[in-house]
Amino acid sequence: MQIVGRGASKKFYPGEIWKDNNGVHINAHGGGVINYNSTYYWFGEYKSDTTSSAMVGVTCYSSKNLVDWTNRGVALAVSDDESSDIAKGCILERPKVVYNKKTKKFVMWFHLELKGNGYSAARYGVAVSNNVAGPYKYIHSGRVNPNIYPINMIGKDTVDVNSHYTDMMALKWWTPEWYDAIKKGLFVKRDLASGQMARDQTVFVDEDGKAYHIYSSEDNLTLQIAELTDDYTAHTGKYARMAISEMNEAPAVFKRNGVYWMITSGCTGWAPNKARLFTANNIMGPWKQLPNPCIGKGADLTFGGQSTYVLNVNGEFIFMADVWRPEHPSDARYIWLPIEFKNDKPIIEWRDSWSLSDFNK
Repeated sequence: MQIVGRGASKKFYPGEIWKDNNGVHINAHGGGVINYNSTYYWFGEYKSDTTSSAMVGVTCYSSKNLVDWTNRGVALAVSDDESSDIAKGCILERPKVVYNKKTKKFVMWFHLELKGNGYSAARYGVAVSNNVAGPYKYIHSGRVNPNIYPINMIGKDTVDVNSHYTDMMALKWWTPEWYDAIKKGLFVKRDLASGQMARDQTVFVDEDGKAYHIYSSEDNLTLQIAELTDDYTAHTGKYARMAISEMNEAPAVFKRNGVYWMITSGCTGWAPNKARLFTANNIMGPWKQLPNPCIGKGADLTFGGQSTYVLNVNGEFIFMADVWRPEHPSDARYIWLPIEFKNDKPIIEWRDSWSLSDFNK
């Protein structure tokens, strides 16, 4: 696919300070990008200097060329009302915005933890706007699909959740018996009434207009993929488990030539680890794991970053990752690298600098 137009030869410098139109390092972490009316909009977490808690909210930047970004301000502000789900000081992570062609509204999904409760809430949050840059209005948060079992937790390999449940919950963590119970749905049953946990997350809109919420669940042990309603603001009740008991987070999903791809990371807190790659012919699975897509120097630690999003640019793809700096959160950096396909598999190779015109080579 030919990449042409204004700024096609402008350079990206992965991992370096990335200044906006005001000369300030872009503050949009754990984010995602959408293209609307030939303009790109980057949404992400505003990080303060000393805390990773949400003291401002979700910021928005716009660009015509993906290199030069204009600060559009706060798209979703946290609330001064201490009773609000998104009270200032809550944890609000990995915001992703999608456009709904039917409702003509922009819908933002994010991972939400209630203020003062650590990571125990494990909720999703949703906000909507009539304007791409906002402001977004918070509408609700919660756990996923209460009282509904996943579509692929059926059959002989599923725990009889109505018998011996108490005994299974008493199993010692990380033992083979415990892993077996997890694979058969022990934590799905545990969270059935409240709904499934939702932490690191993304949203993917397929070519047919259907949208899906992909998130770390079951205490980050298993990824789940949940279908969204036609207006993209809630779940339909249809969902599936993948990479069961394998501890994945930071999902980034894209589709090429009818094949779905997902890049994730392991669960090592703020520290980087080796990226993981999955592929499927159906968004609901089954998903197959392939080797780490990163190659070259630093590949075993994803070049020091963690996946957050894959951006489709006219049929070419950009891998977006965050280099977290928890002691100085606002100084976290961004790694954007082109995804190449070799033997029909995605490859991400480190480059000190690159431009969109490199896709034409």
